[in-house]
Amino acid sequence: MKAIELRNKYLKFFEEKNHKIISGAPLIPENDPTVLFTTAGMQPLVPYLTGQTHPEGKRLVDYQKCLRTDDIDEVGDNRHLTFFEMLGNWSLGDYFRQDSIRYSYEFLTKELNIPSDSISVTCFAGDNVAPKDEEAARIWEECGILKENIYFLGKEHNWWGPAGETGPCGPDTEIFLDTGAPKCSDHCDPSCDCGKYVEIWNNVFMEYNKKEDGTYEKLSQKNVDTGMGIERMIFLLQGKNNVFETELFMPIINKVKEMSKLPNDASLRIIADHLRASALLVCDGVVPSNLGQGYILRRLIRRCIRHLRKVDFDVENIEVIIDTLIDSLKEMYPELEKNRENVIYQIKKEKNRFMNTLVKGEKEFYKIINNLKEKNVDIIDGKTLFRLYDTFGFPPEVTAELAKENNFKVDMDGYKLCFEEHQEKSRQGAAGVFKGGLADHSEQTTKYHTATHLLLESLQRILGPHVMQKGSNITAERMRFDFTNPEKVQKDVLQKVEDMVNEQIDKGLVVTCEEMQLEEARQKGAKGVFDSKYGQRVKVYTIGDFSKEICGGPHVDNTSKLNHIKIIKEEAVSSGVRRIKAVFVEN
Repeated sequence: MKAIELRNKYLKFFEEKNHKIISGAPLIPENDPTVLFTTAGMQPLVPYLTGQTHPEGKRLVDYQKCLRTDDIDEVGDNRHLTFFEMLGNWSLGDYFRQDSIRYSYEFLTKELNIPSDSISVTCFAGDNVAPKDEEAARIWEECGILKENIYFLGKEHNWWGPAGETGPCGPDTEIFLDTGAPKCSDHCDPSCDCGKYVEIWNNVFMEYNKKEDGTYEKLSQKNVDTGMGIERMIFLLQGKNNVFETELFMPIINKVKEMSKLPNDASLRIIADHLRASALLVCDGVVPSNLGQGYILRRLIRRCIRHLRKVDFDVENIEVIIDTLIDSLKEMYPELEKNRENVIYQIKKEKNRFMNTLVKGEKEFYKIINNLKEKNVDIIDGKTLFRLYDTFGFPPEVTAELAKENNFKVDMDGYKLCFEEHQEKSRQGAAGVFKGGLADHSEQTTKYHTATHLLLESLQRILGPHVMQKGSNITAERMRFDFTNPEKVQKDVLQKVEDMVNEQIDKGLVVTCEEMQLEEARQKGAKGVFDSKYGQRVKVYTIGDFSKEICGGPHVDNTSKLNHIKIIKEEAVSSGVRRIKAVFVEN
């Protein structure tokens, strides 16, 4: 079974169980500053998991593109990925444990023909917040799972959420396939990393809400949130050893191997993973830069280039493997074909920029070793290695190769220490930047979100219809709004935009919400990006006679509840994209 067949089978199965198929969200999350990327299938559904009514009802199924950056440096082994696809089915206050578990068991054993005795499951062992999940274990056993294949594990294994510091969460039950390998010890169970058990599905029973003070309360609306990683599931169904042996990766791996002189498994996997992730990020509007999502894209492309050079691939031929990637994945991700030209352009442009970096780095390297030779020192210390990497973008492994050629040693342990210190500072910085946000649906972030509607309409009326929203980042302290515009917005024009927004606030315009079919919303003039982002039924928010926009976020019911905004900054984000930062001030 191919990956796309698994996806279609999954969607059809749950559609027949009265689930509505909805479109997944872009890789770049909207109105959620807590993360750079969509990292899980539930992330775009947070408003509906916390009580909002979804236009398509209470039973949903979808596939979601996800990207996680924690393991970038781990990619190259047989299991880590940056980009992956998650299949998910959802119950928003409808069915709970009983049906969720039975649906999973039926899909695995009837649709995928997996023997029940090769399935193991884990359930929550209980703590002072929630009891031991005996109910889930009982349902699994009634379905046909052997009692000896049912395990109870603690919160670190069988509890999910919240997505941020507060919000919906609860115990989960995780489903594993037994590969048939022998147990590594008498204590071997699905929590073990020996490879005997491979997790394939996770069913979360969201019945608690974590509050700001760290305590938990029961949710009035109980939800089910599930996730199945398509790459992991498909390699098991195909009897492969790892995800890289499937049709999702083999075409590009084979093409690189064919065109390189020194292929190795780790580099081939890094190239295949990073190029796939980079192409799909470009499709969602990200361009390489030194900030945020653009920095991650830059890092992925540059690491890909480094490993292409490592296998002795002529990087001037990179377009060949980009075409191979797109041709092999365009059925699963049609946006790759649609954006082929831009994907090639952005990756090649970054390749050229990085090659210039390598030249500068090499020049700096020879300055360093010449100085060391004068001091009769034959080792490059960790701080210098890190400076070459951090300042010049010069990879430490390249420095190490050049050092060896020139009879120098390198202090890689010292480099790693500097790198870890840098990572910790970055994590702390990120925690400060992305703490809280619209995902918590606080009163203040709701107000800022409503104000972005007024800002977008004002920008379009004053600058022109070419203005489109490219993203927003909202905290309780300010709003950040990205939009398309070819040039800097002058101060007098920004003042007109600010005045127009505040005029609507002063008018006390009523904010109303209607649910309707996407085509009807389009005909009524509702603004939005009319592509796969939306399902067939949408919410349209109208602000007086000023703004009409498709949106799923929270809003105030009258603009009189907003303070005036003050635009404090306007700057470039990337070519053709500008950013406004604004705060509320007293009226």
